[in-house]
Amino acid sequence: MKPLALLSIVMLLVGCSSANLVSNWKNPDYPIFDANKVLIVGMAQDEDTRVDFETKLKKEFKKRNIEAMRSIDIFDVSFTDTAKTEEELDEVEQLLLSRDFDAILLTKVVGSQDFKKFRRRMSEIDELYGKFRDDYLGNQQIYYETDYYDKYTVYHAETSLYCICIDKERDLVWRGAIDVTDPVNLKKTVEDYIKLVVLAMEEQDIIFRKEIEEGDESVGLQR
Repeated sequence: MKPLALLSIVMLLVGCSSANLVSNWKNPDYPIFDANKVLIVGMAQDEDTRVDFETKLKKEFKKRNIEAMRSIDIFDVSFTDTAKTEEELDEVEQLLLSRDFDAILLTKVVGSQDFKKFRRRMSEIDELYGKFRDDYLGNQQIYYETDYYDKYTVYHAETSLYCICIDKERDLVWRGAIDVTDPVNLKKTVEDYIKLVVLAMEEQDIIFRKEIEEGDESVGLQR
């Protein structure tokens, strides 16, 4: 699928959201990927945020009759308290395989950046050709208004799907990079983020499938 096509539809559907899809990569070895049982992992220090995220994402799987479990129901509290070795993660994967899991959906914040933006719009184009006096008087607040620039933070997050099928442990199937801008309402931000993840995975035929309405000829994006 063409990345620009997906980005365009995402912007149309959730353009007013605080979450925006930046990039979307799919392993060419998996033209279609299905999973029977998925472990949802939301890496977050705040337990309430982690619970909220994993619970809401689990509901998306349930809507589509796909079994999914939250990491908070699999890992005890001590598991995330300390760093894990590669050997310990191998044991975790073997445990998941023994419990019939075949995929892990991992979400994490990978970085953040601080930005500034104009609090007010620039002068209209016709005002730009006025007199110096008008131009100066209309913009002199730049000197003394402390809130002329609004500070905001963009968080860079990623959601990755890994196959833990036999002989294909840790094989990356799909990854989506999503920017979250200055989240104020955390619950709404989580909902917006999940909508983006579901949409991107649907368009890539990764576990989720788009619902096709009867008589609808436009069943998906151009690939």
